[in-house]
Amino acid sequence: MTNTTSTTEPVLGGAAGAAAPAPDVTGATDGSRASRPNGRNGRNGRKRSRAAWGVMSTREKVLRYVLLVVVLFITIGPFLWQLSTSLKGTGEDIYTANPSFIPTQPTFGNYLRVGEAIPVFGYIGNSLVVAAIDVLGNIVFATLAGFALARLQWRFRKAVLGLFLATLVLPGEATIISQFVTVKDLGLADSLVGVALPGMIAALNVLLMFNAFRQIPEEIDQAAVMDGANALQRLRYISLPAVQGTIAVIAIFSFIGAWDDFLWPLIVLQSPDKLTLTVGLQYLQGTFATDQRMIAAGTMIAFIPIAVIFAILQRFFFKGVEEGGVKG
Repeated sequence: MTNTTSTTEPVLGGAAGAAAPAPDVTGATDGSRASRPNGRNGRNGRKRSRAAWGVMSTREKVLRYVLLVVVLFITIGPFLWQLSTSLKGTGEDIYTANPSFIPTQPTFGNYLRVGEAIPVFGYIGNSLVVAAIDVLGNIVFATLAGFALARLQWRFRKAVLGLFLATLVLPGEATIISQFVTVKDLGLADSLVGVALPGMIAALNVLLMFNAFRQIPEEIDQAAVMDGANALQRLRYISLPAVQGTIAVIAIFSFIGAWDDFLWPLIVLQSPDKLTLTVGLQYLQGTFATDQRMIAAGTMIAFIPIAVIFAILQRFFFKGVEEGGVKG
């Protein structure tokens, strides 16, 4: 007889005699899905929350428009009132407690009277000469100085840049006596060149050009040097095309500064036929009587060239404000 021995493995889990039941995978999965948010819905929620930042409520829109109207009234209001005064006839009382903004008897006679009272076209010509010298000088010298500070390596470059920054702290009146002594020693007193000389280069314009040139990647200059380009060639063919907007900003600032300057031409000029427009307008004010209508017309005449220059260069002006390096 063959004696057969059966081997029985122990059963885990008690006397059930069967394997432990398998876990409910489906139930666990459903529970985990229910316990955490859907990934796609979470991303959409985050997108909606980010988009909500860019949406203004009605209250915010109303507040912004109210602030814009207030700023517009403060900045444009005096100009419009001066324009209205220049168009009012002699029959309208401009000193009344309740003056009207719109002229009841509009006329251009006040502008004709300005031409009869002073040689306005001669003064305009003198102002244009001074402004042209200042604009040309700032474009040339500020561009060269800004390029040298930003793109060339030389000793004491940082010290010179610090001096330009320091001059911004000084008011113009602090150096006006030394400027007059210098102009007088050069024999340029009572001349339009003497009026234009101190404004031919401004520290602020140099710093504007320095910042514009600094935005150009240095790799472009290095590639040009490897190709054999010198400093003037890099300035002409690489740097200048990239800073045309900043040059327009400098031209506008220089023109406005030279055109509106009153104190310096008043000190330098003595001959009546060499006066600039801002100084010559003082002759519209009489000793015993002053016609505010004619003075308002004179100020409008002085404003016209500035408006024309800005209208011509406004496209380059805003390009210069937003300019930041080489694009493309």
